[in-house]
Amino acid sequence: MLFVTGPLFAGKRAWVREALHLTEEELAACAVWDIQELARGCADLPALCGKLAENKVVIATEVGGGVVPLGAEERAARENAGRLACLLAARADTVVRICCGLPQILKGTLPR
Repeated sequence: MLFVTGPLFAGKRAWVREALHLTEEELAACAVWDIQELARGCADLPALCGKLAENKVVIATEVGGGVVPLGAEERAARENAGRLACLLAARADTVVRICCGLPQILKGTLPR
């Protein structure tokens, strides 16, 4: 599994499409994105991680930077998103962080 993370609007999906030579339809068939929203209120993050890891590509938006939210619910959602990202990164064959459309390989090698 390829796990791709990075800030909002950093070009994650565009980079995956280019790197793996996929059309938009092919990407939709083999990838999931915005998974940080699935972590919100999830009581079993390891199970969610296992289900997501069945995909060829998992894309998450980093939500841990910036000002810490005042609301407990928003802080908990952000914490869950970070924990899910850690679980996915540990399980992934390759982890890439995209910033400004540029890839930084954190683990493994890029698929050909």
